[in-house]
Amino acid sequence: MKQLFLRGKRIRPTDKDFVFHTALAALFPVFLLVVLLFHIRQIAGTNWQEVSLSQIAQDVNIPYLLFSMGVAGLVCLAVILLFWRYRRDEVKQLIHRQKLARMVLENKWYESEQRKDDAFFKDLSSSRSKETITYFPKIYYRMKQGLLHIRVEITLGKYQEQLLNLEKKLESGLYCELTDKELKDSYVEYTLLYDTIASRISIEDVQAKDGRLRLMENVWWDYDKLPHMLIAGGTGGGKTYFILTLIEALLRTNAVLSVLDPKNADLADLQAVMPDVYYKKEDMLACIDRFYEEMMKRSEDMKLMDNYRTGENYAYLGLPANFLIFDEYVAFMEMLGTKENAAVLNKLKQIVMLGRQAGFFLILACQRPDAKYLGGRNP
Repeated sequence: MKQLFLRGKRIRPTDKDFVFHTALAALFPVFLLVVLLFHIRQIAGTNWQEVSLSQIAQDVNIPYLLFSMGVAGLVCLAVILLFWRYRRDEVKQLIHRQKLARMVLENKWYESEQRKDDAFFKDLSSSRSKETITYFPKIYYRMKQGLLHIRVEITLGKYQEQLLNLEKKLESGLYCELTDKELKDSYVEYTLLYDTIASRISIEDVQAKDGRLRLMENVWWDYDKLPHMLIAGGTGGGKTYFILTLIEALLRTNAVLSVLDPKNADLADLQAVMPDVYYKKEDMLACIDRFYEEMMKRSEDMKLMDNYRTGENYAYLGLPANFLIFDEYVAFMEMLGTKENAAVLNKLKQIVMLGRQAGFFLILACQRPDAKYLGGRNP
């Protein structure tokens, strides 16, 4: 039962006009109540056993009726504005569910058949037919703690490829950012960050504790489980300020930081307030070598500690995390010769593979990630 509850609300073909239907169902009673309040005296004073429809039509004050309907309309508008102001998430959920239904219908990711309507007189045949949906993909929508969870059932049908690659449609259509895509037994679940502006936090609220670093209201970087970070963005995109925020948060812990800035820009200025900040080529190469050697040494030392247990990491042994923060990583790699480039890349690969358990993490920033400098191949 818990699993069924966590799936969320199922998207159905009738949800294509979900916002209108919900607004109509919610506002019509309000509209009717306001109109009735204006005419309550007249209604209470009417003898309903003797009155006729023609008499009611004659007694109706048309200007007063129109005025009451106008006021009722304004009250409904005020309710809409209040709901949008104080219950915006609920309104957004209605809009999202409507968009998901229309996405399936407009892309024709469903199956249908034409069925003839029954004629009013059964002995006459009807020439009219209507489309009846026989299969509609099972899509479930759920909003929780600023995250959207959209679960799509996979049935090995002809629409499987489209349903397995909804990332771009969901991001642009719902104006959200994809944070996770998980393929499970018979379904795929997309997790998206909703309302990124409202989810932003101040620098003081960026915290690192228990192997996690808080980035937004409901977004954490769990570096003990998902080690290493790649930051990409164009010039002026805010990479440096983001890195400075990370450094400020990590400095409040017992973490050991090494900062490399090959362009001798803003991060290099930290040399005046903290150790292990380098911008010269030789110093940076030496720092990478030292970081790698310390990682290898810690991996060996951990196994010799009395409280060492197989499967546990550095935090279990009470050791501090180590971070190598590397700004303009690709630009630095392009400055190196072939041998130096290969040596640096080899050490960084080893850190990526072995660093998590020992507590050695990479934070790489660049304008445009290049596969040949990240241990892959160019397409």
